Amino acid sequence: MTAPLNKKVLCFIDEYGSAGDADFSLGAVVVLARDAGRIDRRFTDLLEPNANEIHAVNLDDGYLQGLLARFGAEAPSDRLVMINQKIGVRAGSAPVIYAQAVVETVKIGLKRFQKEVLGRETIGNVEVIADHNHHNDHADFRREIERSQVHDGRFKGVNRVVTLDSAASRLLQLADVVAYSRKWIDNGSYGAKGLRDQFGIQTP
Repeated sequence: MTAPLNKKVLCFIDEYGSAGDADFSLGAVVVLARDAGRIDRRFTDLLEPNANEIHAVNLDDGYLQGLLARFGAEAPSDRLVMINQKIGVRAGSAPVIYAQAVVETVKIGLKRFQKEVLGRETIGNVEVIADHNHHNDHADFRREIERSQVHDGRFKGVNRVVTLDSAASRLLQLADVVAYSRKWIDNGSYGAKGLRDQFGIQTP
């Protein structure tokens, strides 16, 4: 059963590394707004009862891999899409690189979400929620995002891009772990197929 066109889609974005550096990648978690609370709860229930904000770089890789594997087994895989997008080295200002990376990653996530969750060719009513940082709080970032909303394919379906402290959202924290998972490809722990098979994380 396909979702009605007017249902809001949420895309949560966080990063691993720094914009412009070789290790820069983004993680995206794409869900229908109506499913976000249920998926948030599935992830939260896998954490310790007193767990604070999750920062992947501060946690053991084995713990994170176990967490993602359990989440993959518990989460409704037909209701969300998780994307890890490698950005790498680029010339230009960091806020613009960050904005371009967000646009590219969101477009990939929406394309997969259309096919795997919505089952249709069009998508709209999208809200992007990014972890607040000094790059996406910059005027150059906002200008590049606004340009893309007018001119850039699927990104024209994005109504707005907002930034939040990741402490406010477990799904932003999940996006942080998804972004961090690129490390496991880079160090040879997993290939792209392994990330998808083991954790449900897609790599374009």
